[in-house]
Amino acid sequence: MTASYASVGEGHRRRTGQNREAARVDPLAARRATDDPPWDVYLTGDVFLDIVFTGLDSAPVRGTESWARGMGSSPGGVANMATALARLGLRTSLAAAFGDDHYGEYCWDALEHGEGIDLSASRTVPGWHSPVTVSMAYEGERTMVSHGHEPPPEEPAPECPPHARAAVASLTPGKRAPWIAQAASRGTRVFADVGWDDTGAWDLAGLADLEHCEAFLPNAEEAMRYTGAACPRAAARALTAYVPLAVVTLGAEGAYAVDRRTGESAEVPAIAVEALDPTGAGDVFVAGFVTGTLADWPLADRLAFAGLTAALSVQEFGGSLSAPGWSEIAAWWRRVQSVQGQDPEALRRYAFLERLLPALLPEAEDAAPWPLRRAVPTIGFGRSA
Repeated sequence: MTASYASVGEGHRRRTGQNREAARVDPLAARRATDDPPWDVYLTGDVFLDIVFTGLDSAPVRGTESWARGMGSSPGGVANMATALARLGLRTSLAAAFGDDHYGEYCWDALEHGEGIDLSASRTVPGWHSPVTVSMAYEGERTMVSHGHEPPPEEPAPECPPHARAAVASLTPGKRAPWIAQAASRGTRVFADVGWDDTGAWDLAGLADLEHCEAFLPNAEEAMRYTGAACPRAAARALTAYVPLAVVTLGAEGAYAVDRRTGESAEVPAIAVEALDPTGAGDVFVAGFVTGTLADWPLADRLAFAGLTAALSVQEFGGSLSAPGWSEIAAWWRRVQSVQGQDPEALRRYAFLERLLPALLPEAEDAAPWPLRRAVPTIGFGRSA
């Protein structure tokens, strides 16, 4: 069953000139101590410039010209995950190489100054241009074309990653990333996802770094291929032989998770929304789940929160800059309760927000929304006003 909710709405999307720090929320405030790691989450990867076209009536047809009704540019690649984590109030550190061009300068500024992400482990590489992805969104799907070169040897190789509560890693079949074992040995909780296995092997033994991970978050197709299970729920249970916590995203059906340590399982339906651009929704889901895990929420609440943040993100342009902040989450919860015809049981699934948001946003009813940056048609004058 899919829970159907109202769209985010136009009213709370209006950005103001208020100081973004005034709306900064710390979901881990009650759990912080003087001897905590300096960072909540560490991650590394490639930063792309994403150029997104939306409002296409259909897929581009060979030999014709298609016009899009909307367009946005924003940092992409690993920036999607980093931005989603930072907007949920987690102290985020990113190690990446940035191109020595206007695209690279724009992405650096958007992440460091716009989102407050720590880039001390990142650097600009002279003479290396930024990777670029063009994404075309239509009918709830997307088609992408990317261009870039292998990162140069000078790219930050995190042999000794900074100490953090958690790390998010993208596993590569058949290849280890030494930093993952190093981070785990220091007590960092590693959350992993994985891309499509182009080799066709789908061998869990090839995901050697999985042994260092606390959680694995594949989609349903990936989970079934890796385990040979006939359904995604059986695949999730099978994955717990390799990792303590398995979370399988089910697309329009929501998500299912199994925790081997507690024996707990949970399934939460998706929120039905009209998707403007699905770019980065999976990254936002992971960020929401990591946030709830570090805050020690119940498993079902973590799944519901992750699905909610992903649903809010697909209603905006771009990957990284579509991620919601706490003010938007609070505005959604206030608005959805006033919409006629809501399923009471579906609303109860998100009742934990009622307890959570007043503590995080004590003046939520009167506070103006956090003026989040959004993807813009061009770069150079795209700051929120």
